Amino acid sequence: MQINGTLIDDTFAEAFPMKATRLVITAHTPTWARAAAQSLSGFATSVIDCGCEAGIERELDAADTPDGRPGIAVLMFAVSSKELAKQIMRRVGQCVLTCPTTAVYSGIDPQTSRAPLSDRAPLGGALRFFGDGWQIAKMLGDTRYWRVPVMDGEFVCEESAVTVKAVGGGNLLLLARDIDHALAAAEAAVAAMHQLPNVITPFPGGVVRSGSKIGSKYAGAVASTNDPFCPTLIGVAKRTELTAEVGCVLEIVIDGLTDADVGAAMTAGIAAASRAGGVLRISAGNYGGKLGPYHFHLHALAASIRAATGPAGADTSRGTSGPRLGSRTAGPGTGGSTP
Repeated sequence: MQINGTLIDDTFAEAFPMKATRLVITAHTPTWARAAAQSLSGFATSVIDCGCEAGIERELDAADTPDGRPGIAVLMFAVSSKELAKQIMRRVGQCVLTCPTTAVYSGIDPQTSRAPLSDRAPLGGALRFFGDGWQIAKMLGDTRYWRVPVMDGEFVCEESAVTVKAVGGGNLLLLARDIDHALAAAEAAVAAMHQLPNVITPFPGGVVRSGSKIGSKYAGAVASTNDPFCPTLIGVAKRTELTAEVGCVLEIVIDGLTDADVGAAMTAGIAAASRAGGVLRISAGNYGGKLGPYHFHLHALAASIRAATGPAGADTSRGTSGPRLGSRTAGPGTGGSTP
């Protein structure tokens, strides 16, 4: 099967269950909201060594945030509720509490997600102790907020963050003629994915050059370079997935709140990468179906592009899946008065 002259491999990406949360970080200006979000999502590319995978989902207008200020939505993913709670506490405490003018809120509506109360991670309920007894609780409806005095005024933080089941490890492999074509295609694919809600691409710029396989010739190493997809090893390694004209391979990894979100992002990525030119093939990584229960078959995704655009796949509609982050009008405010 081909889309825009790019061969789509008859294979599938294999993804696995994760736990996730969305945090909404607001600040006095968009610059400071983004500074906190970038710091929080730093060193969060892979659960293998980083503890979580995190990234900026989107910018938020003041009308769409709990306190009516500019904001950033961040998604965080971990392999368990316990690990996710630990990462939330550490990263919010070190990267958001410390950032001038910021506040932080849970960004998933528990009624929309139907998440039970037990699927919550401590947020302000733990960070409040930084207030050393000066912190104040504030109830708005059924939601508790904490106001912690800090040197620029006060830090407002919701009591807890809703966590939900999620999906991690969706991926695409872009096999291109050279680095210039590979980068252009990868950047186009990531940009298309970032138009969709509920997904992140956690690696630097959304792109991975060091794709890995399970195991190694060295004892103790759990993963090593994906040598069948390394162009410099054509004719040297025992097995290769590449032909001589492939000069560069780049990977995009996708995490999403649902499998439909991951599938939508992969579909958008395939369409965008194939339009960029210079991509010979699009493939995906899997472990024979043994790693996770979510299998994203590339031919099925490509067929959906054809159904929407015709055989050439000249364009793709930007469909969305899953709930969007809605506006919340009853915000706690960040003023200096006490409740």
